[in-house]
Amino acid sequence: MSPLLRRTKKKPAGRVVTLVGKPGCHLCEDARAVVSEVCAEAGASWVEKDITEDEELYKEYWEQIPVVLIDGEQHTFWRVDPARLRKALGA
Repeated sequence: MSPLLRRTKKKPAGRVVTLVGKPGCHLCEDARAVVSEVCAEAGASWVEKDITEDEELYKEYWEQIPVVLIDGEQHTFWRVDPARLRKALGA
């Protein structure tokens, strides 16, 4: 297979997980615990964004929070499945 066509699998340490939520959201708290644990295990970095402080995120995700993005692409929303997140990170 041509090297140009081969997909290189990113290592977990090179991935960035973004948790989009808001203060006082119990589902966001649950998601934070899962994201934090899985990212620590996998060696991936993660950041948290507050939709109440970002108009674009609010417009895009207000009815889906918490939302988890991996490298900017939506992975899941509402409930975060630890096994699915691990698999997506390649851990």
